[in-house]
Amino acid sequence: MVESRENRCHGRRPMEAGDLAPVVTEFARHLTVLGHSNLTVSGYDAAARHLAEWLTLAKVAVADIDDGVTDRFARHRCRCPGIRREKGVSEKYVRRVRRFVEFLRERGIVPRKPKLALPTLDRRVVEFQDWLWQHRGITELTIGRHGRMVMRLLPALGSKPPSWNAQLIRDVILAETKRVSLASVKTMAMALRGYLRFLGARGLCRAGLDQAVPIIPQWRLSSLPRYIGSSDVETLIATCDQTTATGVRDRAILLLLARLGLRAGDILSLRLTDIDWQHATLSVHGKGRRETRLPLPQDAGDAVLAYLDQARPHVVDGRIFFMSNAPIRPLTRSSAVSDVVRCAIRKAGITVPSNGANLLRHSAATAMLRGGATLDTVGAVLRHRSPDMTAHYAKVDVTMLLQIAQPWPGEA
Repeated sequence: MVESRENRCHGRRPMEAGDLAPVVTEFARHLTVLGHSNLTVSGYDAAARHLAEWLTLAKVAVADIDDGVTDRFARHRCRCPGIRREKGVSEKYVRRVRRFVEFLRERGIVPRKPKLALPTLDRRVVEFQDWLWQHRGITELTIGRHGRMVMRLLPALGSKPPSWNAQLIRDVILAETKRVSLASVKTMAMALRGYLRFLGARGLCRAGLDQAVPIIPQWRLSSLPRYIGSSDVETLIATCDQTTATGVRDRAILLLLARLGLRAGDILSLRLTDIDWQHATLSVHGKGRRETRLPLPQDAGDAVLAYLDQARPHVVDGRIFFMSNAPIRPLTRSSAVSDVVRCAIRKAGITVPSNGANLLRHSAATAMLRGGATLDTVGAVLRHRSPDMTAHYAKVDVTMLLQIAQPWPGEA
């Protein structure tokens, strides 16, 4: 059986990118800017040129590239120049090709594939989300989650809010406790409670119906804060290898978490303009989009400055912290900050009650309180909205509590 021209890709000459040559060059330059090594860039460049030549032989127009075309490329019996004869391309090679195709889409050279249709939000839910953004000041992530939670409950509630009653609201929430975790149900109840307040204020359902949403038991402030001692905190910070870019970055992150009690989200959102070097202050945009200016301790400031001077990639993006490995991109997930803490814990070999970024936040609050700071001061640094949240840390001062503890009735 004679092989098709598409499958054989005969020829001894080096692969040429043809009309795509300028784009392939731009692609290689783009990868270099992202921090990839010359060897990696060379591999992607070869894959892009290979695709370009195969497209010519297969008589496929660049504008017609889609998943079906890349699948055909992945299956073709490759005998192209520089490729082992009679062998198909590897999965790794195909991934490089798909990345080049995505680059073509980003440049508008290849049409973007249509996105899967997302569940359509109810019109009132969209209005509810707009209301949350304008009046509650919560983040887009939380607004999106509340919208999804309400949409999950709407089929059971029905499409006519004026007919909803307390029994229906209660039954719908209790039914969810049999399907998902209590933590998820608690979030659903919170979202539904807000939605009912929104509808009630507009006369779209019975006023006060939000009071019918059952309270999911979760005893606030019943547990002790999860923290480690000051010596263990310093041990974690000392694990950072300051001869590497990653170590310099991680030390700056750990010091900000440990000295100022920042949240992982605070680290992600920090920008160069948030630091006032002249007055040694740091502007933090926390929950509710509230801006707070905190004093920047000397060692934390020195660590951030060292990162900016020695390890931060030379990019125009205003955010401070970036991934150390290619492709160069800002830290965008809270889990990346928690991974920095977990890595330090593993290197230090210490026993800890938790592994996330909040471990250092709790430890900072505990250290401040034991150092003589008032609860009001701790609350101001941690940016707590409620004094009750700060009071949670009062329980760690066992020595002070022993002085005010009353004897148990019947004790001698």
